[in-house]
Amino acid sequence: MARTTYGNRPTNAYGNTNTRQNIRTDNRPAAQSAGRSKARPVSGGRTGGYVYGSAAPKLNVQQEMEQQPRRALSNATRKNREKARHMSLGYVLFLVLAMCVAGYVLIHYIQLQANITEATERIASQEKELNNLRVSNDEELSRITSSIDMEEVKRVAIGELGMVYPQEGQVITYSNEGKDYVRKVDGSN
Repeated sequence: MARTTYGNRPTNAYGNTNTRQNIRTDNRPAAQSAGRSKARPVSGGRTGGYVYGSAAPKLNVQQEMEQQPRRALSNATRKNREKARHMSLGYVLFLVLAMCVAGYVLIHYIQLQANITEATERIASQEKELNNLRVSNDEELSRITSSIDMEEVKRVAIGELGMVYPQEGQVITYSNEGKDYVRKVDGSN
């Protein structure tokens, strides 16, 4: 198990500081190295820095994987892998056709969106023009209404044109019974 340092105490790969490991770092037999402390001075007798358990062997994983025997593939697995590597002409044609259809649909969709946007802008400009015409019409109506003197109209109608107020028998009221139109019937027939 690999050892690392945690502060001044050795730890294993799981972060435990209480487990002890017997790791020999020299070529002496175990009986001779057992008397030494686990802390060794670093390189050539320098003091102040200690390395704990640095004698872990380096592993060559790639070499070990190359040495392991490979599993034999079954015929079905091999055939499936070969089929997956090669595409038939029919499949390629199908993919090309699918791409063309998708491209056509995408282009048509974009054109429709552009037409909708253009129609929306045209409707907005026409609504703006309609509102401007309504405002202009209302302004003209109020100008005409304010410029007419009803007393002058009455004087001209009665005095110059000979108009008179209606007599009592001349005004006839009727009730509409839901018909859409009214016929004028002459009583002289």
